[in-house]
Amino acid sequence: MKTWVIGLVLLLLLGYGFAQHKLKFVNEKPPIKTNQAQEVTTQMKELKVTEDQIFKGNLLLVNKDHPVPPSGEVSKAVNLLEHKELLNGFIVLDKTIQLSPDLVQKFSKMIGAAENDGVSQFLISSGYRDNKEQNKLYQQMGAKYALPAGYSEHNLGLSLDIGSTQAEMSRAPEGKWLKKNAWKFGFILRYPADKTAITGIQSEPWHFRYVGLPHSAIMQEKNFVLEEYLDFLKEKKTFSTIVDHQTYEITYYPVSKSTTIPVPANGHYQISGNNIDGVIVTVYS
Repeated sequence: MKTWVIGLVLLLLLGYGFAQHKLKFVNEKPPIKTNQAQEVTTQMKELKVTEDQIFKGNLLLVNKDHPVPPSGEVSKAVNLLEHKELLNGFIVLDKTIQLSPDLVQKFSKMIGAAENDGVSQFLISSGYRDNKEQNKLYQQMGAKYALPAGYSEHNLGLSLDIGSTQAEMSRAPEGKWLKKNAWKFGFILRYPADKTAITGIQSEPWHFRYVGLPHSAIMQEKNFVLEEYLDFLKEKKTFSTIVDHQTYEITYYPVSKSTTIPVPANGHYQISGNNIDGVIVTVYS
């Protein structure tokens, strides 16, 4: 075979190999991370938001500086022993436990996943408390372990104390499973041991709060408590993320009297106040 023929064959083989390598590279997708930014594009409309929206939603900050607003979840709470159809996969500590049916359903979905992992001995030791009950607890426990009436998340209706029939929650399989997995279902461990200086509350491995996705995922990834997360959003203004193949764009807007904000004209979005000075709009595709 002539030299030029051999050279042509070699060039064709090399070209084919390069093309195959390039195609493989182009088709490979980087791993999706929960903080990977991706712009959410859709047709927008203007929505009027008034100051009362600051005090509604799943992201309300309640602590010693920010009391429960009048428009909390309290009216939706029911006595669980009087609604035994809600007792699905868990027991309650006593006959006083109250929670909203919506929160119980979210909790039941979460512990259903835990049961699939062989973790199933859950109980609820506390849910919604009215001011009278909270004040009684505050008098018994003191400021180091409880908050005065009107300043506890239990007065809000989005928190619950979860226990185990096996052991104390810091050692129980139930506590360990929740610490690792609760974020997948929109719940956060509200008072972790390493955040006492920020929350002002001692470690409570049993106290979980519902904030919803994608917020729980971001807080888990960045090791934020709610105070830190709301500060983060206020500083960033807009933050995009992908969680479980769902794209989210989260934007903080300050609200003074009446504010107009852009929201999707035909898409999906949620609005929550922060109980301080503004609202967080979460747009998802």
